[in-house]
Amino acid sequence: MNVRRPAGATGTEPLKRRLPPREDTVTAEENAPPTPAAFGSVSTHEDLVAWSRGYARSVADGDELSVDLSLVDWAVSTRAKRRAAAVKRPRIPGTEVGKPIDWDSVAAAAESPETVRRCTVSLTWEAAAAFSRAEWTATLRHELIHVEQFQRYGTTDHGPTFERRAATLDAPVRCRRFATPKYRLRCADCEEVVARRYRDCKLVREHDRYRSSCCAAALRCERVRNQ
Repeated sequence: MNVRRPAGATGTEPLKRRLPPREDTVTAEENAPPTPAAFGSVSTHEDLVAWSRGYARSVADGDELSVDLSLVDWAVSTRAKRRAAAVKRPRIPGTEVGKPIDWDSVAAAAESPETVRRCTVSLTWEAAAAFSRAEWTATLRHELIHVEQFQRYGTTDHGPTFERRAATLDAPVRCRRFATPKYRLRCADCEEVVARRYRDCKLVREHDRYRSSCCAAALRCERVRNQ
């Protein structure tokens, strides 16, 4: 977000911790239900997990992606309102994309060595309902790149390595947010959108106290139509 703190803020103020969205369905590979034949026939959380896992398996069976789906769990969130999907994984100190990880050493030092290599692909129910099959499969390819990076490097990001993989797999580097923000904040000089907000908050109410990082200019707050 390209917004500077208001004058007087030190950056050391405590932040409120957001609880993660509830995961309503978690399914391991060995407990997979039958896969629905068509994306349009998905009607339950179990259907969505099964269909998405089946698609992921078809991608992983190709030559362009290297993932071990036996180490991947699947979940459905009904509380996420902005992201279409996400890969949830343990944070492993000292890892970086481009530096292969020694999983044996990590497991030997881990409190739970049997789970340290596992990650969860969390699927947002409302996004799946809003997206076409093409957009949903593109979202899944995006998340599979995150899985591949985590399994190879112990971490993942959206940097140049991700961008190259996304181009290879025809996947978006950033997935569309399926919820429309209530507010947009623009730089008053260059008109660039520097922030979006989905509810009334301090930045919305006190935007005149902030400056854009692009031009060090005032911010203009606008309410998105039909919100």
